[in-house]
Amino acid sequence: MKVSAWTVHTGGEPMVLEDRDETPGLGEALVEVAGCGVCHTDLGFYYDGVPTRHGFPLTLGHEVSGTVVEAGEGAEGWVGKEVVVPAVTPCGTCDACLSGHGRVCPKQIFPGSDVHGGFASHLRIPAVGLCPVPDLADSTVNPAGITLPDLSVLADAVSTSYQAILRSGLEAGDLAVFVGAGGLGSFGVQIAAAMGAVVAALDVSSDRLAMTAEHGAALTLRADELGFKEIRGAIKGLAKEHGIPSYRQKIFETSGTDAGQATAFGLVGHGGYLSVVGFTPKKIEIRLSNLMAFDATAEGVWGCLPEHYPAIVDLVLAGKLVLDPFIEYRPLSTINDVFEDLHAGRISRRVILTPEG
Repeated sequence: MKVSAWTVHTGGEPMVLEDRDETPGLGEALVEVAGCGVCHTDLGFYYDGVPTRHGFPLTLGHEVSGTVVEAGEGAEGWVGKEVVVPAVTPCGTCDACLSGHGRVCPKQIFPGSDVHGGFASHLRIPAVGLCPVPDLADSTVNPAGITLPDLSVLADAVSTSYQAILRSGLEAGDLAVFVGAGGLGSFGVQIAAAMGAVVAALDVSSDRLAMTAEHGAALTLRADELGFKEIRGAIKGLAKEHGIPSYRQKIFETSGTDAGQATAFGLVGHGGYLSVVGFTPKKIEIRLSNLMAFDATAEGVWGCLPEHYPAIVDLVLAGKLVLDPFIEYRPLSTINDVFEDLHAGRISRRVILTPEG
């Protein structure tokens, strides 16, 4: 099938709309893209020289939802189904996958890095791991009227935060602090609140903080207007108000900035937990021995296993996770302008690009 795709030839230079032929092979599906979210990682590949495994020229985009229109041998049963494409698809057969370490599968497929991504009319991808979407036309299943393009952001912005929260062992009554209230953080706030946690959010945008306050955050702080001691004091005050000890406090670094990472590490207390969810190529200076002295834990989170996606779809369709206030739509043809606006900080919501025609 002839596919139209926006291709990066040189980082920072305008993407070019090009046609190429895509035919699904063994176990592969060809997905007609309904929507593709623009992630902070895409900007890192494009502007900051973060290396992709495929290399340029490459079509970026890893937050994809759509409809399977063609399939290779062994995947024919997917044709006609609406799906969310996982941002990271493990092979399912290697030693890492079979031993429960699919997140670090050496054969994993990450659209927009390992293979061409979703800023295109169609995406060719392994069918294994695809998440089927229930009938969105059924009002009993989808009372809020969620659309298929809406669900594209589940593939990273929502699912990565979901897996980070699961791995943290967050329980009702714990304190969850999100350093960064963009795509990852804003959805993480909602998930943590839905699980019964007391939630705080830090960001440099008043608009984003206002939205998180409406959707689960008990405390919001402008990180750029407060010193670290003031931030730490406010967090300690919230914890004291709710009687939450430091060992029941989970810190989630979701800003993907060096300042955010430094703040997040500094907030970890005795028996505490730090989850590094955002990415930045920049380095920070920390005293790693704090983890020893505080008997604390820090770990990174990469993607989300496909097996968790159905539960995330259910959260959205049940109204426990709200998407609309945190997303906005732009035509795929405006991709170069959108990247420029996001890079300049002129857009605060998660942008979903939709192919025209």
